[in-house]
Amino acid sequence: MQEKERESIALFRYGLIAPLLNEQVESKQDYLAEICSRVHQVPYYGPKEYTPKTITEWLRLYKKEGFDVLKPKLRADRGMSRSIPVELQEAIYELRQERRDLPVTMFYELLVQKALIKKCDFSYATVYRLLKKNDLVGKGRRKEPERKRFAYEKVNILWQVDASAGPYLQVGTKKRPTYLLSFIDDCSRIIPAARFSFSENTEDLMSVFEEALLRRGIPRMVYADNGKIFRSDQFQLACASLGITLLHTKVRDAPAKGKIEKFFGTVKLRFFPLLREKMPLDLDGLNTFFWQWLEQEYHRRRHSALEMSPLDKYLSQVSQVKMVEDPASLKLLFLKRDYRKVRHDGTISLHNHLFEVPPLYIGQKIELRYDEELKDVLIFAEGQSAGKAKAVNLADNARAKREKPALSFAALKGEDENV
Repeated sequence: MQEKERESIALFRYGLIAPLLNEQVESKQDYLAEICSRVHQVPYYGPKEYTPKTITEWLRLYKKEGFDVLKPKLRADRGMSRSIPVELQEAIYELRQERRDLPVTMFYELLVQKALIKKCDFSYATVYRLLKKNDLVGKGRRKEPERKRFAYEKVNILWQVDASAGPYLQVGTKKRPTYLLSFIDDCSRIIPAARFSFSENTEDLMSVFEEALLRRGIPRMVYADNGKIFRSDQFQLACASLGITLLHTKVRDAPAKGKIEKFFGTVKLRFFPLLREKMPLDLDGLNTFFWQWLEQEYHRRRHSALEMSPLDKYLSQVSQVKMVEDPASLKLLFLKRDYRKVRHDGTISLHNHLFEVPPLYIGQKIELRYDEELKDVLIFAEGQSAGKAKAVNLADNARAKREKPALSFAALKGEDENV
């Protein structure tokens, strides 16, 4: 079993204990009875059932030793189960909206014809259950889910996160679009962190997430949609390691995150007009201008639902906020992760750069954790730190002294004959 698979299993187990860990259930016994009555599709293992004792033991071990204890011990199990990836679900939903006239049996055949799925991968029953769950069976229009307004009474219980389109910036001779990635606290409506960037990837998300944690503490839950960056292994592992429950909306259900959507509306209504008078020259200038508006205007302005400003609401409960105790450990947690097989010369290639690793890992697959600049490339074997990888300097290697090989018997004999 590879380390990535062990992490996937640990994330699944964490998902089962997270509601208990963060006190999201009214009755522990009822919750255990409910989840233990179901058959779960577990990464790597496939369908499995669990007992309340097993779930309780995972909870105890997590509280005592942290996320890594949820990883299974290395073994030779095989038989990874198949489930429909979120990206494929999106494609199926879009096609279904266009072809609601077809019965599910014919729609299933259409998916096969368009090569969206293969029969050997996903059965008719699997596709039917997916459509049934999302009210896409039959010819009627999909009903909007019933929504009830809610708000948590304490800060840092739930953060919502999302990205929105930003203004265009002049870069050289071209205009480039920007994207605003932001977190919002459900109770106080304060913005733990937000930033404009030219991309919308996992690195941007992790950078803003790290800043949010350092500024405003650790939330109990984070609520996101099904975007690729919000389902990335790096984001899920960071949340699980910090004891944060990561929740996702239903696919194509943006209104479920009403507070973050309303904040983006406020940005467009109140901040964007300011850019007409004073458009920053670069991305750093845009973020500086935005943060000034955020701190001086948005955070201090009275919010109608709160009857006070977001900042005052947050400060009224700041004593209950759990802050990050060791920022250095947070840096280590937020490093990128990749896996490489060590070559026979003891090197690995990472983003077109060559690194040396200890010879004992030759032929093995190791985990690498690194920052964006590749300043420190850390080696992990079976989840444990095993030192740093060293950048290869070909010029230094060429000048390195090497031991001279011993003269062979044939060479010595030839030398004697020439004497």
